[in-house]
Amino acid sequence: MPLEEIRRRFAQDSGRITSNLLRALRNDPRAGARAMAGRLAARRRRVVAERRRLRELFRTEDELRSRGVVRIAGVDEVGMGPLAGPVVAAAVVLPPGTRIDGLRDSKLLSARARERLDREIRSRALCYAVGYVGPAEVDRLNVYRAGLLAMRLAVESLGAPPQIALIDGRRVPELELEQRMVVGGDRKVGSIAAASILAKVWRDRYMLELDAYYPDYGFARNSGYGTAEHLGALSRRGPSPVHRSSFGPVRRAPAGRGVPEGV
Repeated sequence: MPLEEIRRRFAQDSGRITSNLLRALRNDPRAGARAMAGRLAARRRRVVAERRRLRELFRTEDELRSRGVVRIAGVDEVGMGPLAGPVVAAAVVLPPGTRIDGLRDSKLLSARARERLDREIRSRALCYAVGYVGPAEVDRLNVYRAGLLAMRLAVESLGAPPQIALIDGRRVPELELEQRMVVGGDRKVGSIAAASILAKVWRDRYMLELDAYYPDYGFARNSGYGTAEHLGALSRRGPSPVHRSSFGPVRRAPAGRGVPEGV
């Protein structure tokens, strides 16, 4: 078979890379075929390793479903540390048997990978929702309680109530359903990892919108975190209306600007 035909046939379908195919390519007198055997074998090892990783990542959901629990919500929040913008949480219910290549904690992904996974998660989810707590409410409640509120709002906004919520690192008061706290859940549980991606992408897009109103602080680049650029702008211009006034660097900054017209 011509090498180009082999490349075409196996370019996308790694499941068709069998031991017999690899053996035939390794025994082929053509140097190009033997080189292709090495590349295809490496790809098959990556595919097998990813399937094994995803099987472990969704072990909690698979165990719950083996006991008859069907609607399982993964819940996570983002935006606890920034000096500006909201705390955002997401809740997502994935269908049984879901496996999404590359799914992992949002903090371990590039922005491009998060965007791709965000699209796939939303297209495959049974339902998902986002909870949002703005900076004024963060100041009033404190950021820890704001995170709890955002997660409760996300779960309560789902189209149908889940049977259980798997929550990254804590329990949510006033949430009237079974909960399971999973420390480090965004790295251990598939549905929590999916929620972390939805929340992160939603918040980053929102901070990009805020950057158009408050361009001095670099929100499009720092998402409200206290980078050198952001802290320098705070010291020169003072805080904007979307800053968290209870956070030290904001509290110590000079008086800030008024709200732009139309906001």
